[in-house]
Amino acid sequence: MAHRVSHRSLAVAALSTVVEWYDFTLYLYFATVISRVFFGGGSAALATALGGFALAYLMRPIGAVAFGHIADRHGRRPMLLLSMALMSAAMLLTALLPTFSQIGVAAAWLLFALRCVMGFSVGGEYTGVITYLLEGADPRRRGLIASLAAAASEVGALLAVGVSAVTVALLSEADLQAWGWRIPFFVGAALAGTVWFARRVMEESPDWEQLRADGALHANPLAHAVSRQRPAVLRAFAISSLGSITYYVGITYVPAFLASVGSIDEATALWLSTIAAVAVILVTPVVGLLSDRFGRKPALLVLAVLSAVLPVSMFSLMAGASTAQSLLGAVTLALVAGGVSAVGAIATGEQFSHESRASGLGLGYTVATAVFGGLTPYVAQRLVEATGSPAMPGIMIAVVAVVALPVFALMRETAPLARQEA
Repeated sequence: MAHRVSHRSLAVAALSTVVEWYDFTLYLYFATVISRVFFGGGSAALATALGGFALAYLMRPIGAVAFGHIADRHGRRPMLLLSMALMSAAMLLTALLPTFSQIGVAAAWLLFALRCVMGFSVGGEYTGVITYLLEGADPRRRGLIASLAAAASEVGALLAVGVSAVTVALLSEADLQAWGWRIPFFVGAALAGTVWFARRVMEESPDWEQLRADGALHANPLAHAVSRQRPAVLRAFAISSLGSITYYVGITYVPAFLASVGSIDEATALWLSTIAAVAVILVTPVVGLLSDRFGRKPALLVLAVLSAVLPVSMFSLMAGASTAQSLLGAVTLALVAGGVSAVGAIATGEQFSHESRASGLGLGYTVATAVFGGLTPYVAQRLVEATGSPAMPGIMIAVVAVVALPVFALMRETAPLARQEA
């Protein structure tokens, strides 16, 4: 069976997640610069900048509901065009914002407003892409195709790190604060605009086209998902919870952990995390391919067991360890997180029927991300400080994995090839 939409449409959808994670990573890596430019500098300014980021993150579930409705009522393609248009505009306007030195505290409020717009639009972006890939790919290769979207996300993160590093390296501190900070946001706006232009030639999902032809579009797809597909929403929440905490604690928190608890400096910690990010890019298509061959359920069960066992020992290993041991720990955690992201991307979407797939997937995925995503690095750090135990972040991951295991064990298999051979 061939792909149900063109290879070009699939490629555009799969690779366009690079924009979402470029923006996400850029803000975090540029947080100290942003705190000086928009909040006046100082430790309080940095905390405020990060707090604003966390609050804007809560717009994701709202965006998921809104964009899920658009996707289920009006088509996957219009939703993907609108979400990328909003992301392009938000990044461009951020690059053009006046600074704290020009208009005072109003600059911070304008930045926060644009972060809310970004969080809102991102809320529908990833789930919209996964919905489109699930419905457009050859069913026998859904896992591989969807895993490419997860890999592209990490490419976006690496691109943000590279652009930030080059900008900081080439400019003086005065130039960086005066105008240089705008460069990475202009790059992001150009990247998002390019993706929007490429999406204009995407075909519509054949599943949605069939729904429209049959007159089966629901007036309220979210209500349909909650009333008719509630178990699917809960399963999607469980899968996404494990994916979120393994990523946000097992990858994004690691540099801060290594710098505060380990014996290596910040620069080395970031380099180790960059190597770990490359490992994620390499492992995701492999796990996606394996999930096509052997099934989503076995892959999730194996990854949940690994998540319950490995993180505790890896965080303990990295505490006060040599650079080599820290690298081993960081890469191991990244491989587990990348594996969960790879199979979780398609497994969540396959829980739903196509009548309200975007709405149900968006609800389950973004609520889990809101609970187990942005705030978990902060919680992990506070637990380490309060207990003195470097194993606490690993324990957090293990608890979620143990709770998710029964859900995975009771799930039906959704990979077509694995179902045929069962």
